Amino acid sequence: MTEITFNQSYETAEAKILIATKEEDLNYGAAQIIDRSTFNRLKALIEREDTAENKKDILVLDMVKEAVVLLRVKNTISTAELEELGGKLYSRIKNFKSAAVYARKLPKTDFTAEKVAESLAFGIELASYSFDKYHTKKKPSDFPKLETVNFVAKEKLDKKTYEDKAALANAVRYARDLTNEPANELTPEIYAADIKRLEHLGLKVTLLNQSELKKKGFNMLLSVSQGSANPPYVCIIEHRGNKKSKNWDIALVGKGVTFDAGGISLKPSAGMWDMKQDMAGSAVVAASLKAAAQQNLNLNIVGIVGLVENMPSGTATRPGDIVTSLSGQTVEILNTDAEGRLVLGDCLTYIQQQYNPERIIDIATLTGAIVIALGAEMAGMFTNDDCLAELLSISGEQAGEELWRFPLNDNYRKMIKSDIADIKNISNGRAAGSITAACFLESFVNKNTPWAHLDIAGMDKVEKAKPLYPLGASGFGVRLLNQFLKNLEKK
Repeated sequence: MTEITFNQSYETAEAKILIATKEEDLNYGAAQIIDRSTFNRLKALIEREDTAENKKDILVLDMVKEAVVLLRVKNTISTAELEELGGKLYSRIKNFKSAAVYARKLPKTDFTAEKVAESLAFGIELASYSFDKYHTKKKPSDFPKLETVNFVAKEKLDKKTYEDKAALANAVRYARDLTNEPANELTPEIYAADIKRLEHLGLKVTLLNQSELKKKGFNMLLSVSQGSANPPYVCIIEHRGNKKSKNWDIALVGKGVTFDAGGISLKPSAGMWDMKQDMAGSAVVAASLKAAAQQNLNLNIVGIVGLVENMPSGTATRPGDIVTSLSGQTVEILNTDAEGRLVLGDCLTYIQQQYNPERIIDIATLTGAIVIALGAEMAGMFTNDDCLAELLSISGEQAGEELWRFPLNDNYRKMIKSDIADIKNISNGRAAGSITAACFLESFVNKNTPWAHLDIAGMDKVEKAKPLYPLGASGFGVRLLNQFLKNLEKK
């Protein structure tokens, strides 16, 4: 992993990075970390590139054993765009051993040198992630060489200003690590033990095992796990950031299906290996609580994740079975591959009964239908509250993890009414699959409680690398929820 440092020496750096806006010429005063001769060569490169039709954001002047890199930013750049530029920068400098970035205030913007350094550093950290745990034959030369990136400026940069972003970057990596793990190495029991270790950050973690879940009546969740040899767990994670209040500002609920074979409604074999990532929502919740603890957010946040494995066997739930949920509602299970909503339903009920949070957000890789609707560009949002929807949408735009709101109304709710039970876990046919899944979850939410469901299927994995998302698990949702919690903290 690349180390980020501040106010360190830049003379020995193999790559030196300068920043200029596209609306102004680079002047030597803004390029103090290079000599006049190199500056003149860079100016000549800029002049040549400026005659091109498409001006590049990043220009690289290669020299012997070192390089000078120029980042050209627009005056209207956002924080998310600056972070993405940091990710792009990483791809240009990763094969140098060290780099120095000369941060500066961006004219006509609110970006101070510290803010510029913070945003670029965050982008570099996200881009430099890799999951190499199970590689045994890679040579040192197969890995990126970049060890350190030093940020320097005319004024003193305080590393403490980056601690908040560093905690968030760490949380994103944690979510990615969990989601990338193979199912044989991340059973519900192993996963629960991993979350329990977060207590060293000051979080309170309570684990409910199979016998406790049976006593309490988590029958929907248990119906998902009963075909597996690996027993289920539920983890409750508490962050008491505002000790002056006894209330819980928000509950975060995550789906943690560590492997989803579909149960008796067996999935097709093609692509089934991706079902190790059906616990991505729970990873986002655990990582969000980790970030909240490290950032000392002044909120009372409780998270709950249901950890199960959905397998076919002689003990598995059958299509057509009816179970009584923790809420008391009866549910006809028509498709055992619509299991995530069963896990989330009992978790939603429990968190309301025990904590009565002021608002709830659940997050899950819930439906393939959302991928058909939105592809891999944004996640689906379903909510019973316009204010919550607006704050989530704004937070998504600020964080660079966007949401698109879908409708919820009685016409869709009627589609999950059962002839022989209170509700059924799927509607007839494939129409509006993501919406009817959200309607099912809504059945377990108190009417007066603001609630939102985020369907991140399609966003949990990156198959074509992006500036801030290397191949593999994305950790999508951690930055979004962290920004939401910070916005909530300010209210």
